[in-house]
Amino acid sequence: MKKTWLLGFGFFSISITWALYNAFVPYFLEDYISSVALIGFFMTIDNYFALFLQPWIGSRSDRTHTRFGRRMPYLLIGMPLGALFTAIIPFHTGMATLILFMVLMNLAMSLYRSPTVSLMPDITEEKRRTRANGVINFMGGIGSILAFGVGSVLYKAHQSLPFIAAAGITLVSLFILMTFIKEKRDAPGYQAQTAAKPKVSFRSQLDRTTVLLLAAIFFWFVAYQGVETLFTLYGKNEVGLTESQASFSLTFFSLAFVLFAIPSGWLGGKFGKKRMILIGVSGLLIVFSMVPLVDSLLLLRILLTVGGLFWACININSYPFIVSTGSEDSIGTRTGMYYLVSSLAAISSPPLLGKLIDGMGYWILFYCAAGSMLLALICVLMIRYPETASPSTPKGATAGLS
Repeated sequence: MKKTWLLGFGFFSISITWALYNAFVPYFLEDYISSVALIGFFMTIDNYFALFLQPWIGSRSDRTHTRFGRRMPYLLIGMPLGALFTAIIPFHTGMATLILFMVLMNLAMSLYRSPTVSLMPDITEEKRRTRANGVINFMGGIGSILAFGVGSVLYKAHQSLPFIAAAGITLVSLFILMTFIKEKRDAPGYQAQTAAKPKVSFRSQLDRTTVLLLAAIFFWFVAYQGVETLFTLYGKNEVGLTESQASFSLTFFSLAFVLFAIPSGWLGGKFGKKRMILIGVSGLLIVFSMVPLVDSLLLLRILLTVGGLFWACININSYPFIVSTGSEDSIGTRTGMYYLVSSLAAISSPPLLGKLIDGMGYWILFYCAAGSMLLALICVLMIRYPETASPSTPKGATAGLS
């Protein structure tokens, strides 16, 4: 697991960068744009790139073979560029340069995000991937917490300091990955995959099991993204919380997720990824159904804490599950598919749920989230996949639906 902790620095840098970006870039946009909706649109640029560019990059990395490996070339190009464009964002001279720097930064991040994620299953045998995913998500969560805590202090000193710090951490993380992660040495079966020169397409991966799993991923991210985006407004307008009380309440959900990330990965490795996902989806379905019935701040925060535990069961095990349903030479492609559906949910969920709230009131938010979790649960229950099967076994011989 030593290599996993080292690889976690890649996720650590990505999480810090995105957390700082989401926290402080809206302040820059507010200087030039009065419409909150328009600010929100510009802040979702990363999801549009994830929708189109990251799946292609992930698939392309499956077919890239260089002396540095399959994934590392994308990190060697993307991380320095990402660091550069992150660092110069606060030095914009107007709206045009601000938008330009944002677009360039998002493009650079898209170059290496999928390959970085794909490195985890590359260097980890299948039975240990849920534990490894728990470790790297734990490091990513710590990165986000540090970003909000230390980043706010740096921002008060000078608005450029958090971005310069994030750029420096990205470069240090790249150095660590280059020094300690050697794909040809650390990735089991790398030489065999290189000799085979596989050509993996999205269409070739869309068996019925994968389609159902992608549908489940979409539905649970619709629920999660909608709640994450609109909860503070729900707390203020439906429960009567202050803005600080509402925003601080979300910390209980996030902290529970981070603390349970590693145990969730261990449990997924011991009892099965699908079983842990079913527990998580069922649990969040119950939690979201109960939230509208609660008007106590203490009970609300208890429910959010429990919800964070269940979200860890889903999130930590879902990516290793989507990877395990394909062959080893399709890891990058299936990583791109994972980001495709999760990004589609992130783009569509907040405006869709917001429209329903406009027509029916804030009470509908958690019932819609529970309904989306129910659809995800149905999709997962329909999947019949033997997790003990060898990852290299042809899917047609092992995966299917009853």
